[in-house]
Order: sequence, then C-alpha cells, then structure tokens
Amino acid sequence: MNRTERLYALVEELRAVSPRPRSARWLAERFGVSIRTIERDLGALQQSGVPVYAEPGRSGGYVVDKDHTLPPLTITPAEAAALAVALHRLSDTPFAADARSALYKVFAVMPERERQAARELAARVRLTVNPVRPSELPRTLREALSTGRLLHLRYADARGATTDRTVEPLGFLGGDHWYLVGWCRLHSGVRGFRLDRIREARALEETAEPRPMDLSELGTLGGALVPLDELYSFA
Repeated sequence: MNRTERLYALVEELRAVSPRPRSARWLAERFGVSIRTIERDLGALQQSGVPVYAEPGRSGGYVVDKDHTLPPLTITPAEAAALAVALHRLSDTPFAADARSALYKVFAVMPERERQAARELAARVRLTVNPVRPSELPRTLREALSTGRLLHLRYADARGATTDRTVEPLGFLGGDHWYLVGWCRLHSGVRGFRLDRIREARALEETAEPRPMDLSELGTLGGALVPLDELYSFA
C-alpha cells in the first residue's frame, strides 16, 4: 500500500468507526507502519482540510467528523482525469493552490478500483507546463479580499512603467488573463490589475468598507461577464 492509498484508507477507517476514536498505535498496527508515520499521515490529512481531530485521554485517539466528510464518490476515471486537466488551467490564477487541494480531496475518497483506473488514464495524458516557481501573490490577494484589507501594489502598465497604488480589493475577473478588480485610490475609480503585471503586493493593516462592484466601470476589459455562481450552482 503506497502513501496515497494509506491516506484514503485512514479516512475510511476513521469514518467507519466514527464517533469512536482510533489510537495512533492501533492505526500503526493496522497499516503495518510506525506510529510516527501514522502521525505524519494524519497531519497531512488535517492540512489538506480533512476534519480529523485528536481526543485526549487514555481511551482517546483520532476521530474524523463524519458529517463533514464524503463517502466514496461515484466518479468515473475519465471524470477524475477531466477534473485534473481543468484544474491544471488554474495554475496561473488566484485559485491554483485551492484547485490542487480540491483535486486531492476528490481523489482521496474515490474507491480504489476507480482511483487505479484514473492513475492509468492520467499516465497517458501529457500537458505542457511552464517551469515557473509558485508565487505568494495569489494568496496575498485572496486573503486581502476576504478580510477587506487594503493592498499596496507595485504595478507595471503595458509599457512596463511601474507605479505604486493603494487599492481596495473588490473581486477577481477571469478570462484570457486574470485581473484583480479594485478601487484604485490613485485614480479614484475602479480598475482592473492584470495579475502578471503586479510586481509586488502587500496587505496593509487598514481595512475599508465594502464597495459595490460595478464591472461596467472596467470598460473594455470584460466583454461578456458572467458571475461564477450563475455558471455553476453553489446551492
């Protein structure tokens, strides 16, 4: 059993006995690995968002919140591969890290036969990738957007000239290029900042009251702009 298979099996083992706990020692014996390995695996699951928590005491151990985990998904190998291809296209967007985490969660709860078939199909698919190191920029922008904190941007225009801006983040606009939409205090108006032209971004301590986001002020940036929640139901 490789590590990915063991992580999946750990979740299913804890789901099966929830809300009763399993000790790290019991799990180590069950999977034929050391207690240290089990603890590393459980830590990895927690970091990926699986609701695993420890119950203290002599009869304690590790428990998974059954109400917040999924049973094995009835997803086909082709659907899993399609998700991986689609999520790869998010590699230069603000949601790259979240896409990878979401795919891992879906893959981890697939039944083993379907996961193996998905691996075999994925091995026959090749994607062109750019050898660019991941940037901390998307996380900075997302966190500022969710907390309402102002951003200090160093931004390059189409000619390469850079200016410093203080921006109230309003949202993201995606298409051929991704933009941060924000109220630019330098120009006292809504502007779109192409992510690949943001040379530096730093969240400030100051927060701002939310402004209504009027995308019509963006002029020729958009074309047909459709809200994400209209394309995909979030109900």
